[in-house]
Amino acid sequence: MENELRPFWNRLFSFDWKFGLFLILIICVPRFFLVLSANSSGNYGYIGLIMIISAMAPILFLSKYGRIKIGMTKTKNYSWLVIAFITGLFASILLYFLGQFLYGSSYENWYTYIGKSYKIPSAINENDKAILFTVMALTGMTFSPIGEELFFRGIVHSSFAKSMGNKKASIVDSSAFALIHISHFGLVFINNKWSFLMQPTSIWVLSMFFVSILFFIFRKRSSSIWGAVICHSAFNLGMIYCIFYLL
Repeated sequence: MENELRPFWNRLFSFDWKFGLFLILIICVPRFFLVLSANSSGNYGYIGLIMIISAMAPILFLSKYGRIKIGMTKTKNYSWLVIAFITGLFASILLYFLGQFLYGSSYENWYTYIGKSYKIPSAINENDKAILFTVMALTGMTFSPIGEELFFRGIVHSSFAKSMGNKKASIVDSSAFALIHISHFGLVFINNKWSFLMQPTSIWVLSMFFVSILFFIFRKRSSSIWGAVICHSAFNLGMIYCIFYLL
């Protein structure tokens, strides 16, 4: 019988919910505090590193059979990739309008707070703004979607699904994804002090949970992890566009 884990790890773990929980603890807990540190220091270098580690997790831990099982394979239905892109873009713009309706341009608006990390100069011409947007968009459409989807909708989801099935596993990986994003918005560092914004954080976390469910749906529909990656990539593109051009 083929095993999802490489022989070395197979001696230490079973590919089940305990292994999934182990991955969440060793990746998500350090990431949470690294993001908080970056928000206060302005040094976001380690965030890219944690995304690379997340993306490498399936390669480090899984056999070829395991990587296929988590969806690291070509899609059989390319039309679902197009639908995934459109849906991700729509979801990010919808979240922009929700934030504007509830909180305007205050720091209680998740996109406003996240946007401050982009350090967009107030006096910037349109050409330079377009260049900066392109750089940020390309980065946001690659590092985060690939790293997070291979990790959350890939290896973490599949390990939980082995024990409890896809529906419950999707709730687990989506919850982990949503809660980790409190470090991006929720626990906020403004005017050199930390604050916790209860109501907007609750809306933000719930939004991240439902977006995660969308990512899983497109992983399933496309029969490939790349359906989730494409949807996530489009969501990030929409978010970055809203921050640069609509706020």
